[in-house]
Order: sequence, then structure tokens, then C-alpha cells
Amino acid sequence: LSMMQVLAMHGWAGQSGTWSHWRQRFEDGGAKWSSADRGYGGGEAVAPAWPPGPGRNLLIAHSLGLHLLPEAVLAQADAVVLLGSFSAFVPSGRAGRAVAAALQGMQAALGTDQELAMLDRFLDKAASPHARSTLPPSPLLKGLTVLGRQRLQQDLELLTQCRTLPLGWPGDVPVLVVQGERDAVVNAASAQQLIDDLEHQPTTLHRDAAWGHALITPAVLSVVQRWLGTL
Repeated sequence: LSMMQVLAMHGWAGQSGTWSHWRQRFEDGGAKWSSADRGYGGGEAVAPAWPPGPGRNLLIAHSLGLHLLPEAVLAQADAVVLLGSFSAFVPSGRAGRAVAAALQGMQAALGTDQELAMLDRFLDKAASPHARSTLPPSPLLKGLTVLGRQRLQQDLELLTQCRTLPLGWPGDVPVLVVQGERDAVVNAASAQQLIDDLEHQPTTLHRDAAWGHALITPAVLSVVQRWLGTL
């Protein structure tokens, strides 16, 4: 892990603090670490940027995190780990209609007295099949700021619109894709489309029948570290 610069990007309604255990492990191994933050809590956003250094750039993105990266930053990745991620969140066909309707419902709830209940349900789905207590407590449930709400709204639009791997995608670097078969957030068709879209790339797929969407866990960290050892 030494001689490596890591950039981590959380997903929708996430926060950079979620990575604290991973950050510690990577830094203990001599890597440099940077966690970007969209600032959904209403505080200062931290733009995605690579830590300076001579080593390889490793990108770790959870869920929508992949689509929250500037083209120039993404293009500099030497290896990528995608956790519960997707190229298109809304799959084509019938499955897609249900996903699109759910996103519309979430958008309609923002800015109303239903928004915290909506976020609560989303976090339940993210934690599933485990109890919510397995996730770090979300600062968003204490109430949204105008700025935080605006960012969540913008990124719901992005979830609706993303159709392909994002601009700047490094098409020849090794990729580790981690998926949980019990993911209650990302549709199975979207999970499969990501694999199809990566067909010309050196891709390792780690799919676990017991895992859900919240993949920033010690078990997944072990998978990531084993994979890095093969590069």
C-alpha cells in the first residue's frame, strides 16, 4: 500500500467520515489518503483531488461516487475500486420504470415535511440486509440545510440521468468491482450493465450473496487489500 495515493468518494447522502477505518488502514500501510465530501450536511464541500505523491493513484468510489468526480481527476486514476456502483442507475426496460418512479418520489419529498422520512427509508435500504445500526449515524437526519438539500437534489438528477461510464473514465486500468447480491439500492440489471460496460478492461468481480449496498466494511476492505496485492 505504500507509494500509493488514494482518493475516496462516497455516494448519495453519504459523507467522507464513513471511510475512517479504511483511511487508517491505508495510512498505516504508508499510503496517502484523501476523502472527498459533497457537503450534504450543509458544511464545506471537499472537492475530489489526488494527494500529491510519486506512486500510483487508486480511486475508491461507492455507489454514485463514481459519477461525482471531475473528468480530469478521474482520468488520472491508475486503478479503480467500485463498490456497489453503476454506469446507469436507472436500467432500461420495465425494471427501469420502477427505479425512475422511486427517484421521482424521492425528489418530490425533498423540501417537504416528508424529506427526513424519505432519507430514513433510503438509509434503511442502504443498510439492508443488516440493521441500520451497522451504518454510521447520518448527520442528515438532524435536518437539512438549504445548501445540503440543494446538493441532494442535484445528485438525484444525476442518478436519474447517468447512462454510461462517466467522462474521463480511464479505459485501460485494472478495476475491482464489488457487488452485494442483496443490494436493495442498485437494481440487479444496473449492476450487470456495469460489468458489461467494463468488458474491454482488466476487471475483477467480487460478488457476495450475503452483502447489500453498504460496502464500506472491514470484510470488503480485506477483499480490496487482497486485490491490490495482485497488481
